[in-house]
Amino acid sequence: MVNTTAAMSGGVLPLASLNHISIVCRSLEASLRFYTDVLGFVPIRRPGSFDFDGAWLFNYGIGIHLLQSEDPASLPEKTEINPKDNHISFQCESMVAVERRLKELGIPYVQRCVEEGGINVDQIFFHDPDGFMIEICNCDNLPVIPLGERAPIMGACKRAAAVVKQQQAGVAPAPTATAATQCVPSSQVIRVSEEAHISCA
Repeated sequence: MVNTTAAMSGGVLPLASLNHISIVCRSLEASLRFYTDVLGFVPIRRPGSFDFDGAWLFNYGIGIHLLQSEDPASLPEKTEINPKDNHISFQCESMVAVERRLKELGIPYVQRCVEEGGINVDQIFFHDPDGFMIEICNCDNLPVIPLGERAPIMGACKRAAAVVKQQQAGVAPAPTATAATQCVPSSQVIRVSEEAHISCA
């Protein structure tokens, strides 16, 4: 929904949604294979007026625009996977299936878990061919609650919202240390050679 009221009164810009992200890549072909074969994006028509190499892809309500670097050697090399670095995050239906597929593809990843109010969120981080980080998560377990006196944002997970409502009413159990200790320690890195699935389930 466009926030036209705020825009007309000199407030925030009248934005509607996220449209796309652009990624400069060493090899357009390698990045195109990654975003189509690994993440499931679909190539779409790109304006013919562009005078530089690139590709447009779309899925999950968002576009990915790949831009071929004019100087691939100048791009930084991949570094250690750091969940606190710049990244784009995708919601998934099965963290177990994501982890299994990453192992099949031989893609190294780091696994994390966030616990908030008795709700656990699993996260998997890995790099695209150019070192840009991708996160896969079940983040919609957490309700979207603005700070301050505003009403909660619509579209948050009903199950998580129900837990929050129960906690506010004093009928939901308090978070326990057990849930947190089942999460992956922040220093632990999962590599494709390891077989055990670690989650907060």
